[in-house]
Amino acid sequence: MIIENQTFDEERALYGLKDLTVKNCRFDGPADGESAFKECRNIDVAGCFMNLRYPFWHVEKAKITDTNFTENCRAALWYDKDILIENSRLGGIKAIRECENISLKNCSINSPEFAWKSQKLTIENVTIEESEYPFFEIRDAKITGLKMKGKYSFQYDVNIEITDSELNTKDAFWHTKNVTVKNSIVKSEYLGWYSENLTLINCRIIGTQPFCYCKNLVLKNCTMEDCDLAFERSTIDVEVSGKIDSIKNPLAGKITADSIGQIILEEEICDKSKTQIICKE
Repeated sequence: MIIENQTFDEERALYGLKDLTVKNCRFDGPADGESAFKECRNIDVAGCFMNLRYPFWHVEKAKITDTNFTENCRAALWYDKDILIENSRLGGIKAIRECENISLKNCSINSPEFAWKSQKLTIENVTIEESEYPFFEIRDAKITGLKMKGKYSFQYDVNIEITDSELNTKDAFWHTKNVTVKNSIVKSEYLGWYSENLTLINCRIIGTQPFCYCKNLVLKNCTMEDCDLAFERSTIDVEVSGKIDSIKNPLAGKITADSIGQIILEEEICDKSKTQIICKE
């Protein structure tokens, strides 16, 4: 079935349809109906305007391209599986939640609480304009070319790979497990606290008090800017080019840097013999 150039505003306008193509349609109007595509299967949506709530719930196998989800289109994709979204803009709070096998390519996002409790995510060349708690409790994600601004990002995540990205986000990667970030810029106050097996390779790291209470933190060939009071109560393997402003009470491991502004080791907190600190200059 092909539907083109129509406007829908009723409740569950296309509920439960299968093998459906929808082109250049508007989901908007005075009836203010919700859940336009709920329970649909194998659908192709292109060039549409989504201005109503909860359009894609319990959907399986969908391709969504060149589509605009406005700020009124809250909770757009929930409980979905096998969805590809390309060249689209996602506005509205809680745009993706409890989904599986979701791919976003060349998209722009402006959505607080974006992508919660989802798994098997692929993110390519996506911009997040502003979001609080994006990527909360996600698992098994591969992310490349992400440019984002946010707060409290990537909390409680497991098995995440991020490459070639620019992350400007306060309190990122808290309570994560098995996260690797490569060739990226990470600007974040209080970065990576309570993480386990967090690895950053060839990254530029910016911000105060990073990497506290970490287990098995690894930094390889990274730079650190404005990073003071780093590594408190953490187990670490750190290799930094340039200066670390200050280090405070690491628990165990090795730190190598060109220079370190201040080293704080309090005997009642840490055993100095368990951490090797090497300054090249």
